[in-house]
Amino acid sequence: MADNVGGCYMEPNPVQQVSNEIDARVGATDVGMLTLRTANKTLQVASQRPDPEDLYNGLWYEGEVCCLFADSNVGKSIYAVQMADEIARLRNVLYVDCELSDKQFQLRYTDRESGMLHEFPESLIRAEINPSKMDMKNFEEQIITDIETAAQKAATDTIIIDNLTYLCNSSEKGDQAGIFMMKLMNLKMKYNWSLLVIAHTPKRNMTNPITQNDLAGSKKLYNFFDSVFAIGKSAADPKLRYVKQVKVRAGEYRYDADNVIVYEIEHETDNVRFAFKGFAKESEHLKEQTEEERISLNQQAHELRKEGKSIREIAAQLGMSKSTVDRMLKSVPPVPPKKDGTSGTNGTKDKSNVKPKEDETLF
Repeated sequence: MADNVGGCYMEPNPVQQVSNEIDARVGATDVGMLTLRTANKTLQVASQRPDPEDLYNGLWYEGEVCCLFADSNVGKSIYAVQMADEIARLRNVLYVDCELSDKQFQLRYTDRESGMLHEFPESLIRAEINPSKMDMKNFEEQIITDIETAAQKAATDTIIIDNLTYLCNSSEKGDQAGIFMMKLMNLKMKYNWSLLVIAHTPKRNMTNPITQNDLAGSKKLYNFFDSVFAIGKSAADPKLRYVKQVKVRAGEYRYDADNVIVYEIEHETDNVRFAFKGFAKESEHLKEQTEEERISLNQQAHELRKEGKSIREIAAQLGMSKSTVDRMLKSVPPVPPKKDGTSGTNGTKDKSNVKPKEDETLF
């Protein structure tokens, strides 16, 4: 039936009709896998639920699938256990440890002199893979199912997985990585769980700031995470580490390149931990690039381009940003002197590098 507005008949708005129908059905209707609500009803329904809590210093929030990545031997597992230790003082936490055996874990958290063991909260549950129960044909499917069951048995909604490479053998292949992350996201959406996934980065060039390109594996992995932060090793002091946020959704960028968190790894009697030292600019902890290194990287970038590599691929291989690679490729590649004394530009001899004959006078 048409509406009468100002004495004029108007045809009913089909969009408004659909909106009214959806809201009339308790605010939502399902279409296959999709649930439809008006934007206003979405706001009303969501506003009735509490805001997500900050789980750890603004780096990880409730209901997020978060990623922590770092190079090998930088201390990401130490930091992750430290996070679990603190969070478990307020709620149950499941720590899926694919890095250390139980003995290695025990040695890390034992005072070598007295034999005293570090005391974790009883609400921190550690899980490790039992090799005799592994199903190699359906490993990734099984591990997701087992994590789901273990979290339910531990009565927790907070899970830390250490590490992604072990659980997803195809993490560098886009399609497989995407499917694996969708399974993790399903746990988040199904139970409103909070998951922190530990990941690796290829060997980094310590002259460059940490970026999303440093996360090992497919770009699809990065896109799935709600938040991402990384640990960098300081070039100023080998004992120092810094934490930088790379991606944020629920919170805010507290720890960007101008305000990274600085820690020092300390070995206490029965514990090894990141001790907070303050805040700093990331540039203060980066290695100063020498002219020789700059020339070498420039040459490598041009050579990789000749091989048909894309700017993204070159940036990932050299540990640089795409914008820096783009600038390099637009410049003339530097050509250092050759060992035979030629300049490398026109084939002429550089006489300063050539030993003169006995009867030759140099002017």
